[in-house]
Amino acid sequence: MAMIMVLKAGWNEKRVRRWEMPVHRMLPCLAALALAACGAPTRVAAGVPTVSPATAVAGPCGSVAVPPAYRHVVWIWMENHSYGDIIGNKAQAPYLNALASECGLATNYHNVSHPSLPNYLAATSGSGRDGLPFLSWLDCGPSVACDTSAASIFGQGETWKAYQESMPSNCARSNSGQYAVRHNPPPYYEKLSGCASRDVPYAQLGTDLAANALPAFSFVTPNLIHDMHDGSIAQGDSWLARHLPALLNSAAYKSGTTAIFITWDEGSGGHQIENCATKTSDASCHVATIVVSPSTRAGTRSGILFNHYSLLGTAEQLLGLPRLNQASSYPTMTAAFHL
Repeated sequence: MAMIMVLKAGWNEKRVRRWEMPVHRMLPCLAALALAACGAPTRVAAGVPTVSPATAVAGPCGSVAVPPAYRHVVWIWMENHSYGDIIGNKAQAPYLNALASECGLATNYHNVSHPSLPNYLAATSGSGRDGLPFLSWLDCGPSVACDTSAASIFGQGETWKAYQESMPSNCARSNSGQYAVRHNPPPYYEKLSGCASRDVPYAQLGTDLAANALPAFSFVTPNLIHDMHDGSIAQGDSWLARHLPALLNSAAYKSGTTAIFITWDEGSGGHQIENCATKTSDASCHVATIVVSPSTRAGTRSGILFNHYSLLGTAEQLLGLPRLNQASSYPTMTAAFHL
């Protein structure tokens, strides 16, 4: 599913003769071409996006040359694995590694802190660590002590839905089986309207895709097994391999106006309240983020320092929304991934 650049045929014999050269001069050229074709290793310079040699537009990315006006942004959040746990781990995560090769990969992307809930709230509100509910550092459930009055991307005026796998009912405020409310941000925003109708069980996504009714912003959370929190990397990878094609084959994506981001809330390990947003020395602060869009060229890699605030700012920029709080303090991902 890699992209292939195909040179048009049509060379005539006369043209070929113009390129004739002695064999002793031709061999070094052929050797150089062979190295390039075999994928000689290249470095990803920090701050400089790179694109792998293009092969064919068979994958989901790079089908349009000019970034469109994006009307849909989809986030899919996985759990508790650092960059090195996923990228390069083709034995357990073959689908994710193939997708990273076919689309875009942020190689220097960081979570905000530990544990889970502060990352979900920071990424959707732009709140700094000091602005998060104190008990959020304990992964508390929605309550007077854990809710926040902060504005969020869910309340910026665009259409939105949160699709939560295994959630027993709309906007559920308590854990239930494989559903963890701490992985579902809308119930924590006390001033947010619409949670009862827009924070929905995951099955609703299929219905909305079939009806071509995908909202402007979608937040997708697999359950505790499929997001890799309680399940294995292989189980999460398999879930994505089964479910992501529904999005990629939808009218919303095929129209060329949908961008999808797959990220992890935090890396493995680390400690509570750790300042991870710019910390490059701790693997628990470094997570993979894959960018899937029609205008992201296959094989794009960016070493720019991004984090969950960057992700928020990117979604807001694509949807024409003002940036919230810390989202304005970090670079967006639009230029690096040709969005």
